[in-house]
Formats: sequence, structure tokens, C-alpha cells
Amino acid sequence: MNSWFLLAAVLIPFLGGFGLLVHPARTRRGRDTYVFWLCLANSLLVGALLIFRPGPVTLLSFGGQISLTLHLDGLSFVFAAILAILWPITNLYAFEYMIHLEGENRFFAFFTMTYGVVLGIAFAANTFTLYLFYELLTLCTLPLVMHELEGTARYAGKKYLLYSMAGAALAFLSMVVLYQFGSLDYRAGGSLDPDLATGRHTLVLIGFVLGFFGFGVKAAVWPLHGWLPTAGVAPTPVTALLHAVAVVNAGVFAILRLIYYSYGADFVRGSWAQDLVMAFTIVTLLFGSLSAWRMPHLKRRLAYSTVGNLSYILFAASLMSTGGLTAALAHMTVHSVLKITLFFCAGSILCQHHHKGYIWQYEGLGRKMPVTCAAFALASVGLMGVPPLPGFFSKWMIAERAALTGNPLAWLGAFALVVSAFLTGLYLIQVLIVLYFPTRQADLSGVEEVTEAGWPIRTALILLCVLAVCMGLFFTDLSRLLSLCAGGLL
Repeated sequence: MNSWFLLAAVLIPFLGGFGLLVHPARTRRGRDTYVFWLCLANSLLVGALLIFRPGPVTLLSFGGQISLTLHLDGLSFVFAAILAILWPITNLYAFEYMIHLEGENRFFAFFTMTYGVVLGIAFAANTFTLYLFYELLTLCTLPLVMHELEGTARYAGKKYLLYSMAGAALAFLSMVVLYQFGSLDYRAGGSLDPDLATGRHTLVLIGFVLGFFGFGVKAAVWPLHGWLPTAGVAPTPVTALLHAVAVVNAGVFAILRLIYYSYGADFVRGSWAQDLVMAFTIVTLLFGSLSAWRMPHLKRRLAYSTVGNLSYILFAASLMSTGGLTAALAHMTVHSVLKITLFFCAGSILCQHHHKGYIWQYEGLGRKMPVTCAAFALASVGLMGVPPLPGFFSKWMIAERAALTGNPLAWLGAFALVVSAFLTGLYLIQVLIVLYFPTRQADLSGVEEVTEAGWPIRTALILLCVLAVCMGLFFTDLSRLLSLCAGGLL
């Protein structure tokens, strides 16, 4: 397969979305048809790329080590597959959800452009290329965060932009250090030059830490997580995009590249830098779970849940082993499917119920919205880690890999995982009790007129639930595939 198809997969949604921005569709039906088939065709193209594995393609070269190059390796395979599967489903959900809001053409234009930009991150062959698309991701998603253009939306957009700019500055400094002591190209095992790094280990490790926290802004590492719950004021398709598929996974993906393909796990393992980043991931996963437990607003509860679960992935990555990378990819994949399901359910309830989104307002809603609430229940049980759903297996894999390291801090992290899983059960079971078991004193008049969402939303939820169940039933095969990706064998 021709290598230029990698560029085509990036440009088709980007230019297609830009075209919608320049020439808005005249009818909703025409726009929805255009967006859906454009994204579905691009997902099929990505699937073909993952099967036929074309070689790298260099678009621009600036001499020396700096070039704009796309390629496909094991890590790209995982991220691109997540995007290709979940994006058309998200579009299907958004078609119905956005009917109730204004500015649909603008929304779907930037939403479609974002698909191409995130694929650029997935296919980046070096740090320079990833950084370019990473910055472009902020610009494409900012109008989505500020979509409603009200006071809270503008504030959320400003906060998102400031956090992203600060993170980009730290990531840029890390890229400069990497350029001085190695190569910007991604190589399994790291691209540092041992001779150049000799005697300068402290400086290089500082560069690594700067990169971790720089990219960690989008991955919501404490205390750089503040933008994520605030961005929950955006429409639900956007919050699902931010919290499950594109933005947060872009941050996680960049950190995986930083550890295993730039600085190298062998170089960082056993150093103060490893202990530092691991400690922050442990603090973040506990902080996220505790904050979610205390949060009475459903979407904000799920946002803090995302903060915690992203640090499951980063904790696994900080183990600095191939097994840790496999576990990180496993939970990244599982969390994407389960968390986008939860956000879709929350958005569907919010859309149909017309309340502010506080959990106590949803008493007895399970009998009025059976499909939505059943999907929420299944995804909740999966995220808690109940077998045979995939959340159990990905969390078990992380804890097992942590125990094998022999690192006392990793053992502490494994214990924190258990505590976090217990808290996850508390804050999700509480929602399920409200939905299905209202108190006798509850005023159910507010739910009497509520009806189930339309077929696009219900179809999206059913597809995600089937996908989650299949991931659990065939997790052994999935983990084998992810192991090949992590080991550079795919």
C-alpha cells in the first residue's frame, strides 16, 4: 500500500471539516450524511493502513534531524484503531444530540478536522511531527470547548488554552534537550545517544521530567488537571472527545512515546526521575477517585473519574518495562470504550431530562430510559473492574506488572489501585442506586415526562456496549495483540 495514504488519512477529515467551515451545509440531513460517510470512509482507510502497514512518508525536511514524517508502528496501531472505531460512533451520537443546540455546522466542521489532527499525532514518526499536530489539536478543539459562547464556556476555553500553552512550553524544552543529546526520531528503546548523554544524566533527566509534565497537561496529571473538569460545560460529544478518545489519549500517547521511544525506559529506570513521575501518577489516581466520589454533578464526577483512570495508564507506563507498556495500552483501550459510554449516557440523560445534571435529580430514571441506564450500568460495572468485563483484566494486568518490578513505590501504586477501584465502585454504584432504586420520599414527578433518546443515540450506546463485552470475552487475544505492539513486533 502506498505510503502517501498515511497523509490522505490525515488530510481527508481535516480538509473535509475545513470545507464545511468555509461552505456550511444548507440542510441538517445533507450535513449529517456528508460528515458520517466522510468519517466512516476515513476509518475504513485507517483500517486498511493498519492491515497493509505502508512505510514512512516524509512531507518536509528541514535538514539534519528535523522533518515532518508520518509512519505506522505498534504504538500508532493502537491509537489509530481506537480513533477509527470510536469516531464514527461518536458522530452518530452527535447528530441527535446537537439538534438541541445552535451552531451545528461550526461544531461538525471543527469536530471533523480534529479527527485528522489526532490521526496526525498517532502517525507521527518523530517528536517534531507529534508536537506540530499536538499544538494544532489545541487550536481545533478550543472552538469545541467554547461552542456555546456563554460566560462559563468562554471561561472553560480560556482555562483550556492557558493550560495547554503552559504544557506546550514545557514539552518544547524537553524536545530541545532531546535534540541536543540524541535524535527526534522515534526508535523502540529510545533515541538518546549514550555518548552525548554521558556525564549529563541530570540535565537529560530534567528534560524528561519537563516533557512528562508538559504532555501531562492533556493527560490531566495532578496538579495540571484543572482544565478537564471545567471543560465539562461543552456539549457532551465534545466532553466525550476530550475525556475518552482524542485529547486525553493524545497526552497519554505522547508520554508513552517520550518514555519508550525518545528518552528510553532503560535510561530513566531506577533514577529519581522515574520515582518522581511514578509518585505523581499515584497521587493523581487517588486524587481523581476521591474527587469523583465527592462530586454531586454527574458529568463532573465522570471528569474526575477520567483524571484517576488516566493515571492508571501513566502509572503502568512509569514502570519502565515492556510489560508496563502493554498494561498501559490495555487500560488506554478499555478506558476509552467504557468512559465514552458513560459520558454518552450522561449526555443522553441531561438532554432528555432538562435538569442541571446533579445525580440526585435522576431518581427513578431507570424505568423511563431503560437503554441509556442499562448502558450506564454495564459501563459502570466494567470500569469498577468486575469480570468478565475488560476493566477487571486491564487493572489486574497493571497491578501484576507493578508487583513484578520489585520497586517499593510500584507496590505502593498497586495498593493505590485497589483503593481507587473501591472508590470507583462507591461513586458509580451510588449513581446506579439513584437511577434504579428511588427512595419512598423521592419526588418522581420530574421524570414522568422523560422519554428514551432517539435511535441514533441508542444505536451508539448499543454498539459501545457490544464492543465492551467483546473486549472482555476476548481479552486474552486483545492482550496478545497489544503485547506485540508494545514489543515492536507489529
